[in-house]
Amino acid sequence: MVSAVFHAAPEPGSAAAHHAAAPAGAAPTASTTMTTNASTPRAPAPAATSTPRDTSAALRGFWLAVLPPACGIGLLLVVWAIVSSTTGGSIPNPADTWKQAVEIFSNPFYRNGPNDQGVGWNVLASLERVAVGFGLAAVVGIPAGFVIGRFTFLSRMFNPLISLLRPVSPLAWLPIGLLVFKGANPAAIWTIFICSIWPMIINTAVGVQRVPQDYMNVARVLNLSEWKIATTILFPSVLPYMLTGVRLAVGTAWLVIVAAEMLTGGVGIGFWVWDEWNNLNVKNILIAIFVIGIVGLLLEYALVKLATAFSFEEVKA
Repeated sequence: MVSAVFHAAPEPGSAAAHHAAAPAGAAPTASTTMTTNASTPRAPAPAATSTPRDTSAALRGFWLAVLPPACGIGLLLVVWAIVSSTTGGSIPNPADTWKQAVEIFSNPFYRNGPNDQGVGWNVLASLERVAVGFGLAAVVGIPAGFVIGRFTFLSRMFNPLISLLRPVSPLAWLPIGLLVFKGANPAAIWTIFICSIWPMIINTAVGVQRVPQDYMNVARVLNLSEWKIATTILFPSVLPYMLTGVRLAVGTAWLVIVAAEMLTGGVGIGFWVWDEWNNLNVKNILIAIFVIGIVGLLLEYALVKLATAFSFEEVKA
């Protein structure tokens, strides 16, 4: 005897209709799987959590970045305090110098006459001279480096002159500037110019000479003009060398301006140091030393960032 069980027909489009249409023993199709998964609630994805190893690495990196500089500054303060105590107070201690610095920087831009101005005006005056002298040196030195590095005859012609004039002390050029320009300010700018031009010429010329010969062979095959060679081949290749020369030049310029202003007078951080020495104000001299160092550090940091932006490898100070 055969018995039959009758069920109500499933509604078309339902999940039961899909199961009924599938042959017995067949694996579930993608559509049935998707339908089943869609109706089943999913557990939320676990939130990303930092592991103890990541936290330990972050703390270690933080201490490696903070602890060594802090130890260096602490050592400087300890040595400074020892020197101050052994000299009977002729060298002010760090605490007294800090109080004087707070008083000076509470109003750094005061003006009580041409020879009595705040430290802010003196720093700005020195930076202005450095900017003018350094800018003139860059305008002359970088193209000169390209030409000297590009042509062998000019390289052999100027190498003896550069080797002769580069080691001359910056202050030796100051009397020549005073004689020619008849003024202290242009003489100081001339001294900065003549002393900061050599690093830019040398580094740019070395960069041009180290351009791969294959690049020049391709330029010769394509019959490129000298302007095209300079702008499309030499400049991108020489840029890291050129920026290194700029970094060295601006450091030299900042060193030179302090010494030049001590001799020429007027307004400037070098003149401020010499004027405080004449007044026997050692605290202000120490403050000026830190100001000179901080400004030079900021200039170096800015140029390192600039060089890193145009270089393929990390640039370290």
